[in-house]
Amino acid sequence: MQGDLGADATRKQAAAAGSIMEREQSHRIGRLQLSLLGLVVGIITGGGAILFRLLIGLIHNLLFLGQLSPVYDANQFTPASPWGAFVILVPVIGGLGVTFLVAHFAPEAKGHGVPEVIDAVYYKGGVIRPVVAVVKSLASALAIGSGSAVGREGPIIQIGSALGSTFGQIVRMTAGQRITLVAAGAGAGIAATFNTPIGGVMFAIELILPEISVDSFLPVAIATGAATFLGRFFLGDQPAFAVPSLAPLQNTPAGLITLALYALLGVASGAAAALFIRSLHWSEDLFDKMKGRYSRHALGMLLVGVLIYALQRSYGQYFVDGVGYATVQGILQDQFPLAGLLALLFVCKLLATTLSLGSGSSGGIFSPSLFLGATLGGSFAAAVLEIAPTAPVSIPAFAMVGMGAVVGGGTGAAMAAVTMVFEMTRDYSIIMPMIVAVALSLGVRRLLSEESVYTLKLVRRGHPVPQVRHANMFLVHRAKEVMERNVVILPADTGFADFLRRPEYQGAMVHVLATRGDRIVGAVRVNVALRRGLEDLHSGITLGEVANWPFNVAREEDIMFDVIARLRRKRAAMTIVVHGGGRPRPGNIAGVITKEHVAEAVFNTVKDYR
Repeated sequence: MQGDLGADATRKQAAAAGSIMEREQSHRIGRLQLSLLGLVVGIITGGGAILFRLLIGLIHNLLFLGQLSPVYDANQFTPASPWGAFVILVPVIGGLGVTFLVAHFAPEAKGHGVPEVIDAVYYKGGVIRPVVAVVKSLASALAIGSGSAVGREGPIIQIGSALGSTFGQIVRMTAGQRITLVAAGAGAGIAATFNTPIGGVMFAIELILPEISVDSFLPVAIATGAATFLGRFFLGDQPAFAVPSLAPLQNTPAGLITLALYALLGVASGAAAALFIRSLHWSEDLFDKMKGRYSRHALGMLLVGVLIYALQRSYGQYFVDGVGYATVQGILQDQFPLAGLLALLFVCKLLATTLSLGSGSSGGIFSPSLFLGATLGGSFAAAVLEIAPTAPVSIPAFAMVGMGAVVGGGTGAAMAAVTMVFEMTRDYSIIMPMIVAVALSLGVRRLLSEESVYTLKLVRRGHPVPQVRHANMFLVHRAKEVMERNVVILPADTGFADFLRRPEYQGAMVHVLATRGDRIVGAVRVNVALRRGLEDLHSGITLGEVANWPFNVAREEDIMFDVIARLRRKRAAMTIVVHGGGRPRPGNIAGVITKEHVAEAVFNTVKDYR
């Protein structure tokens, strides 16, 4: 049943994408108009992020404390619930509501959201159903507020992306411009959620945008800035986490030892990120074997409820419920200096998040990754201090580096992870060791798990996306570097059968230009090897009748970006390259470029990177 609903939604979305792309043709709006739309997307997404957080607070206070109030500081631990042991049922109640919303209104709202956005970018022309924004808001707020161990950034990314896509569907534009608005919504969402404008832009660039240019960067930057301003205006300008002043890494032998320990933490973080990725999908596979979407989600959330109640009874706090920022804040304030407790919290959060998302919850994986990184880094530093009390390590510092390393390794967004953790803590001294740890984490994770937490889900769906996005260097090649120089120029009234019989054209592929007087009237590419022996079938047909391909003209010094753009605009099959400038004449033909030559240029560029 679930698979049928999901497949039906996918078919509807694909049909909508096809219909929109047919309508849009090649209509391209101006840079100013696209930037203004980015501003609107940023404002609405920023407002949506604020309302989303208030809705989470309202649900959380109502279900956990029996209070009707939207005021909720996720960085503070939730007091013990008046329901006592019955708090175990709170995640179950929320889970049943989430299942109802996802099953009846938007199957895409299930899970952590970002893979669905990437899927829409690469496979649906940036088309996301508008209803996803509403359903994702309600489902994720209900999940997080009721204790599901998921994050709030994935939902707001999907919500912002859906808003951007909606504007891109209402206003007639190209698919590439619509994708830019999708990325603008994603960047705005994450910036407003964490008060990280640079991180929001970097996230959109690294994970959402297939290409980067002024036309795509400008709307994303404007949307992110607008959303950040709104978030700061209503929620305050303080960083996501308060961190005590940390001593910078010293240029001494002790500093070198500390840097080596950070590097070792990076390796451990990569292994932890790979474990997190695999655990999520193992959990999904396990729960998918159970019949009944309501029963399997209820079971998963019941186990989460038991876990958070057991932690509260044993250690006085729920620790792993919801986004878990209170625990992260406590670690950054050095409130939990015990390696054993931090290691236990790592395991508990890993279990709670995989149970939540595996059984069918709606929420992100960024916040759980921050939690896992903080507990891993904190426990690592605490263990070092237990072995060597005078070691030059700090639990808050290693927790911060662990946060960036697990996020960067798990998501593949290394630059976004570094910038976001810096913006969330505003401690510049940690940047250099974090870069080292994030790089090693990403490398180790790639060894253990080729796909990231986002792309593995798409690969399993049969929708792989590129792991490497390099600059299209072939686009700056000159036409003379790509063109085929072996061109045959013949009068248009030449018999096609006579042409095929000529012994000098024995090659497998011949590029032919047909002329009338001093004018090129047509172009064609002929596979002579396949045509040989069929001359009689073409008796009476002239070369001019065959060489009817549309073509355009380029100079030898034109770059391939311009050549390809003209090919697309004129819907031409061949470009005739001429010496100097002017119209193509039989005496100034330098060569030809077809789509096959473009493909060969792409091949020669890609092979240098893979």
